[in-house]
Amino acid sequence: MAFVEFRDVCKIYQMGEVKVAAVSGMSFDIECGEFVVVVGPSGAGKTTLLNMLGGMDSCTSGTITLDGREVSSFSEKELTYYRRYDIGFVFQFYNLVQNLTAKENVELASQICKDPLDAEEVLAQVGLEHRMDNFPAQLSGGEQQRVAIARALAKNPKLLLCDEPTGALDYKTGKAILRLLQTTCAETGKTVVLITHNAAFTAIADRVIRVREGRADEVTVNPNPVSAETLEW
Repeated sequence: MAFVEFRDVCKIYQMGEVKVAAVSGMSFDIECGEFVVVVGPSGAGKTTLLNMLGGMDSCTSGTITLDGREVSSFSEKELTYYRRYDIGFVFQFYNLVQNLTAKENVELASQICKDPLDAEEVLAQVGLEHRMDNFPAQLSGGEQQRVAIARALAKNPKLLLCDEPTGALDYKTGKAILRLLQTTCAETGKTVVLITHNAAFTAIADRVIRVREGRADEVTVNPNPVSAETLEW
């Protein structure tokens, strides 16, 4: 059994009298410890996929499994625990608490977890050991995203989900964040899933899931991922 399994997953939204299929029969596997890039155009179903995998939305039909547990059958209470303990989220916008320092923002996440990592150690891992006592307004966009990544990692999640994590960053800073995520995956063994519309990012992935019109149009394993440092886009 794969670490993550999507099996014929559908998600239909009811918009008044109209039904809209955001995901239509999507199937794919992800192995433990892989750096996965999910790529596709706007409206292809990427974010819906991420929301269902992260327990923020439920599927209409099909099955979603993580580490042998069928997430798609969870109750609301079970989904709350799943989001709290098993999933780390990194978004395009950093969602930091402005009146808390970098360290305090990371400690927020660790306070709700069973087996959290030390906030100072995780901030050091993302290169912010000298910025722990700074507030978000005193940090650059790239530094704020590093705090957001540290906050997600401090939960010690089974799966790290990243939705367009470089979307609000300039080219140089975005490349640094990709390098950080790739290195984190390699060094910690965490499974990382990155959602993007940028096809150039597929070169750094262990596995690429190309999404089109609500389906996993193509799933490929990359035998020789390149370093994020070499990416051009």
